[in-house]
Parts: sequence; C-alpha cells; structure tokens
Amino acid sequence: MDPVSQAAVGAVVAQTFARRGRAATAGLLGALAGMAPDLDVLIRSSRDPLLFLEVHRQFTHSLAFAPIGALVCSLALYPLVRQRLSRSEAYLYCLLGFATHGLLDACTSYGTQLLWPFSDLRVAWNQIAVVDPLFTLPLLVLCGLAARSDRVMLARVACAWALSYLLLGVVQRERAESVGIALAQERGHRTERVQAKPAFGSLLLWKTIYEHEDRFHVDAVRLLTSPHVFEGASIRRLSLARDLPWLDPSSQQARSLERFRWYSSGALALDPNRTHTVIDVRYSMLPNRIDPLWGITLDPAADATSFPAFVTFRRLSQADRDAFFSLLFP
Repeated sequence: MDPVSQAAVGAVVAQTFARRGRAATAGLLGALAGMAPDLDVLIRSSRDPLLFLEVHRQFTHSLAFAPIGALVCSLALYPLVRQRLSRSEAYLYCLLGFATHGLLDACTSYGTQLLWPFSDLRVAWNQIAVVDPLFTLPLLVLCGLAARSDRVMLARVACAWALSYLLLGVVQRERAESVGIALAQERGHRTERVQAKPAFGSLLLWKTIYEHEDRFHVDAVRLLTSPHVFEGASIRRLSLARDLPWLDPSSQQARSLERFRWYSSGALALDPNRTHTVIDVRYSMLPNRIDPLWGITLDPAADATSFPAFVTFRRLSQADRDAFFSLLFP
C-alpha cells in the first residue's frame, strides 16, 4: 500500500504492544520500520529496466527477512530513542512495524513475495486498493490520539478497524467474483477463474477479469446493497507466434518478456495502439477499460543482448476522472 498507510499500520500495531508511557515512541518506531521495506524501490539498473519489478516487494517484504530488517531498523533508530527505550524494546517495536508491511501489501492486488526465498509466488489477496483513504484516515487519527494520551486501547481499536476493513474487503471481493462468474455465464463463456480487484480508493468499485477462448474480458461492478455491472472490453491474449513472430527465443528481449509474464501472472496482451508494446491487462485507470498502466516495448531491430523498454501510461484526463466518479457513485 501507500507509505502513509504502511506507516499508520506499523505504528498502531507497535503501540498495541507498548508499555505504559511508551505509546508515542513505539508508534514512531513502528511507523518508520513499517515504511522501511519500500526502500527496495532504490534498487534499479540503468541497463535492465525490469530489475525493479523483480526486486520490489521481494526480499524486503518477505516474512523470513522481517527479523533481519527489524534489526537493521532498530540499530539505525535506537540512538533517537535511547533515553526512552531499551534495545530489546526498540527491536520489538521495529519488528512489529516491519512485519506488517509485507502482509498489508499482500492484501492488495500487486503481488508480494511473502515466502521468499523459499518461493517466488506473488501473493495477492485482492482485498483493498493500494490507496484507500477510508482505511487509512481512521488509523492516523487513532494513532495520533494514542500517542498523545498514551492510551494503548486506542491503538487496539485502530487494529480492530484495520482487520474489520480488510475482512470487508474479502466479502466484497467474493461478491465481485460472483458477479463476474454470472456475467461470463450470461455471455455463454466458459472460464476457469474470474478475478476481482478493487478499483482506486474504494471497496465499492471492482474490476473483474476472466479469460475465454484466448481473450481477456474486463468489466466493472459497483457493490452497494445490490451489484451494478458496467460492461467493459476484451482483448486477445498475447501469442508470440501471431503477435511477435520475429522475436528470437534466445534473445534478451524474449527472456525479459518471460520475466514480465511472470510479474503479470500471464495476463499479457499486445497493445492495439502502440507498436510492439506488450501490456499488463490486470491494471487500468478505469476498471471497465483496457487502458494499461504499464508495459514493455520490444524492438525488432535490436540485437540479441538488448533489453526492452519499460513504459508507463498513467495520464488521467478530466474526462477520465469524470468517468471514474460516474462509475463509483450512483
């Protein structure tokens, strides 16, 4: 999730286990350690544009790395709190904050390697959007009140709010997937799996994706008391033989394409509007459209050692904003 949410969750979990007189300091360490795993975004390569996709939400986000990451955080932060906490207390609060990060990220749809180094599975429970103010704002308020009043009970209320909201996300996801299954059946489509992902900033609007006869079908559903479907678009699944017949299987571009396939869980298609660009169908600005957030552009003239370019498409026009709010609000 976004850094503010990660800090808030790390803080309230640390505060929940704080001793009397320690709520503010515990919250500070929990917040800073809760954001620390995202320092992996600094690991980049000017030659290999896809390196950051592999390492973001990888080792720093794994459960196995949490004790090590917490130790690093506590050693760095202890000089700031040595007058208030022992070393063991500082480590405990950093561990509580650091460990929440990967688990919270796994609740989103991006994919987090919680089991690294034992598995490269990208865990994505699809319970909450990467940014959701309704989830985060109550946590910030309760965290601040707990720190100011030294009342641990307020932090525990915040944890209860976070767990309740995430459980609501599970319920909404199951509802959205049921709507997606029913929609596929109405169309006479056979599909083994329908995925539902929350749209930006809310548990009310969801994107559903399923595959039928080599095509991805994307729709949106608004979930209030009763579901409302906004039918979307479809696109052909990427076929190397059909779409990129010139691609040398032994080239670096081909190897990078397979890395991108792993990252996107196989949800790849050729962008109809951009030459030789392969897109990740899972994400879009509007949940009922196939307008990608990112992709890779290959070059038929490149040599065997060249990497493809990683490209992003995150422009949101006023018309797109209006369309989004028309989907979100009845």
